[in-house]
Amino acid sequence: MDSAELGFKLSREFGDWDDSFDEPDVKNVYGEYGEFQLVGHGKVTNSYCGKFLRLKGCLRVDLHDRIMLNGENFKGKVYVQRVFNSCNKFSCPICFKYGACVREAGKIELRLKEASKRFGLVEHIVASVPVRDYGLSFEALRSRTIKALKVRGVVGGGLIFHAFRYNKRKSWYWSPHFHILGFILGGFHKCRRCPYVDDKGSRFNCEGCKGFYGVSKKHFKKDGYIVEVMGKRKTVFGTAWYQLNHASVKKNVKRFHVVTWFGVCSYRKLKVTAEYKKRVCPICQHDLVRLRYFGDKHYVRSWLFSSFDHDVERCSFEDYREDGCVVWFEDVKRGFR
Repeated sequence: MDSAELGFKLSREFGDWDDSFDEPDVKNVYGEYGEFQLVGHGKVTNSYCGKFLRLKGCLRVDLHDRIMLNGENFKGKVYVQRVFNSCNKFSCPICFKYGACVREAGKIELRLKEASKRFGLVEHIVASVPVRDYGLSFEALRSRTIKALKVRGVVGGGLIFHAFRYNKRKSWYWSPHFHILGFILGGFHKCRRCPYVDDKGSRFNCEGCKGFYGVSKKHFKKDGYIVEVMGKRKTVFGTAWYQLNHASVKKNVKRFHVVTWFGVCSYRKLKVTAEYKKRVCPICQHDLVRLRYFGDKHYVRSWLFSSFDHDVERCSFEDYREDGCVVWFEDVKRGFR
């Protein structure tokens, strides 16, 4: 994704923010200021990052004879998935997007799925730090943001710290804020159905209202924190993964937590047993197995020597037979008795 496309997506998400104040620009170094930098802008961890590891897939061809809603038929096709090495570090420019972000988004989805059984729909919330607090430490910013969220009725969730925003004129510039996937006491239904909800400029009609934006407007006059609820998200995993893609990390800190939890979702109040998410076939839902290929297709053989490429699809359906011969087999692990 080039910078223009990313800028368009971010501008659609955040809207046109007032940048008339005198904030420190991010100069000389792309997406880096002080002790913070964007994820994926550190050093490559090792020579194995992004290298091809193995092929996994599903050989149950008899169960793949189905016609999908788009008219595509997978009869005689094997589902094949390429697996690459990943260090799972947010700072690694190769592994962060499809390694660390995918793993962390899965953890967020699992935790919020358990919490939603008690607290309802997961909302995507953005809390913007006032200019007067820009010089505070990360710990102080986090503490004040949680306080601002709680008085507005946000009872808990996961905080994802973003140190920068993007626009075409400044590119990435220093503007600390938090993205929250969490729960609002009483829900956001009243404001979502309100005809004035899109009046983001001032919301005159929210004055005195007991809905979320009415309460938020009242507290904004006291603490200066702008708290907005974004539109309905399609999936928790997708929203979390996208927000992690341009989160911020502290430089030279090995165990900096990109996601932190508070309120009813904190580790002390919510106990969630980690579950291993199995890789299954999208057609028959059976577990994937390790595969070996013995055919003559050049592009398939090139997978065995390739490095990870963000623009290349990692999953595909391939012919089970070539020239009447079976070319896909399960790769059985060998070991000593």
